[in-house]
Amino acid sequence: MANWKGRAGEMAATFMIGDGLLGLVQPQRHVALWARDAMGAEALVAPFRGRPGRRRAYAVVQLAAGLWLASRQRP
Repeated sequence: MANWKGRAGEMAATFMIGDGLLGLVQPQRHVALWARDAMGAEALVAPFRGRPGRRRAYAVVQLAAGLWLASRQRP
C-alpha cells in the first residue's frame, strides 16, 4: 500500500508540472480550453481569463511545487 502513496504523489507532481508548463507557454489557449463545459473547472480558471500574466505567475508556482513534490518521492 505504501507504494501507491508514492505513486500518487508522483502522479500529482507530473500533473502539476505538465499543467504548469502548458500554462506558462500557452496561457490563453490553456485557460480557454477549460473555460466552458469543463465539469466544474470553469470556476478554477475564471481568475485567469484575459490575464495571461497572472496565469504565467501561477504556472511558475505550479512548476516549483510539482518539482518539489517529485523530489520528495522515494521508491
